[in-house]
Amino acid sequence: MIAIVGGGPAGLFAAERLATAGHPVTVFERMPSVGRKLLMAGRGGLNLTHSEDFETFVGRYGDATSWLRPILESFPPAALIAWAESLGQSMFVGSSGRVFPKALKASPLLRAWLARLADLGVAVRTRHEWLGWADDGVLRFATPEGEIEVRPQATILALGGASWPRLGSDGAWVGPLRDAGAEIAPLRPANMGFDVAWSPVMQGFAGQPLKGIALTFAGRTVRGEAMITRYGLEGGALYALSAPIREAILAEGAATATIDLRPDQTRETLAARLARPRGAQSLANHLRKTLRLSPLEINLLREAHGRDLPTEAAALAAAIKAAPVRLTGMQGLERAISTAGGVALDSLDHRLMLKSRPGVFLAGEMLDWEAPTGGYLLQATFATGLAAANGAMAWARGD
Repeated sequence: MIAIVGGGPAGLFAAERLATAGHPVTVFERMPSVGRKLLMAGRGGLNLTHSEDFETFVGRYGDATSWLRPILESFPPAALIAWAESLGQSMFVGSSGRVFPKALKASPLLRAWLARLADLGVAVRTRHEWLGWADDGVLRFATPEGEIEVRPQATILALGGASWPRLGSDGAWVGPLRDAGAEIAPLRPANMGFDVAWSPVMQGFAGQPLKGIALTFAGRTVRGEAMITRYGLEGGALYALSAPIREAILAEGAATATIDLRPDQTRETLAARLARPRGAQSLANHLRKTLRLSPLEINLLREAHGRDLPTEAAALAAAIKAAPVRLTGMQGLERAISTAGGVALDSLDHRLMLKSRPGVFLAGEMLDWEAPTGGYLLQATFATGLAAANGAMAWARGD
């Protein structure tokens, strides 16, 4: 029997690969049900992958690109789309290039997937919390009936990172793996919101979006959206830059990003429109009528540049094109979409087997990689699940 510890996408996909090849498989999950984070992802439409060209796609993984490339080449976005469609889920490409099931939720896919796994003979044992290894190397689990031990032919650990711990992935595996000799980069939040010391006026806009903006930090600009929250800012534009912003805050205590509220218009175009006579109307009304700035955008400008905005057209246009926002902190792992850090590549061989404990393979967010939202997270989770399954099969047959 091959044991898979963790019932998320990486673990379940590894189970499918192994069972399809004829191996007996048991999935151990500490929660009462499997696939909980997948269902959470379904609340946002279940963005499975992205349709951009592969070179651009693989570059989204930053420092992990070189070692993830062959894994993603073995299971690229087209393969994930075909797999989802084999479960009866029609897929479509959104305007941003992101790929979703037409159902825009995860539950139909998960139901069909679990039915397939049951047909393949995969056993699922819920409420089994992995405790590590006994002295002789067997797996230890805490169950409602007491502690049990399991001695499999091979083991795949797919326990997730540490984000949204209430859904099951709490990072408790760090201790046992470190004791087993694995090098582990600290677990940190990724794709998370950031703190801003908003005035009470700006806090009153909590829950309202900034649409069609461009966010710039450290020389990199990302188009997208952001959401005002009482604590600060969150949303896709922030998530795409979350890694460098996080590192800057950890190093310096704060980071300043700039927001372009009208990225489709040049500063000169804005200045020409703002130069029109405004007569007796207030500056806020002038901005609303000439540029269609919303009350939120106008107050963001005042927050960024001071309550007394410049009235000269060129200076006002410059303010609209670059509104600085000081980010003073970040939301923690309990609210982050994903996790940075994890088991270092140097602790694994090319099959994702733990060098210090032969026969144990790792997959998913336990590994030290991160990526922005947009389908990259799930794609690499599935692909590393497949890679770990292939490694476990080779080990089980004596290779």
